[in-house]
Amino acid sequence: MTEAIAKRKTGAADHWRERIAEQQRSGSSIKQFCKDRGFSEYSFYAWRRRLRKPEPVQFALVDRRPGPEPAGEACLELILAGGERLRIAAGADAVTVRTVLEALRA
Repeated sequence: MTEAIAKRKTGAADHWRERIAEQQRSGSSIKQFCKDRGFSEYSFYAWRRRLRKPEPVQFALVDRRPGPEPAGEACLELILAGGERLRIAAGADAVTVRTVLEALRA
């Protein structure tokens, strides 16, 4: 998959995640919500179903060597059941963090 196609796919998924969340916040029925915004219920349900399925991890790099502590940066550290530590630096890319966490759950 080329980079441009991957960006479009991610952009569309993010767009539909927001639409689905907006519908849930609105309190409107899905039928009325879709009608008011000019898109089909079929598209809404198809995207909702698609976004519920976890996407397979295509690549994940795990560096097990201890690294230097980030100087002066706030970070989040997760200690996993096996004792491994996962440090997430401030400003980490949300998509990358989500991908890593999904890979660890598998």
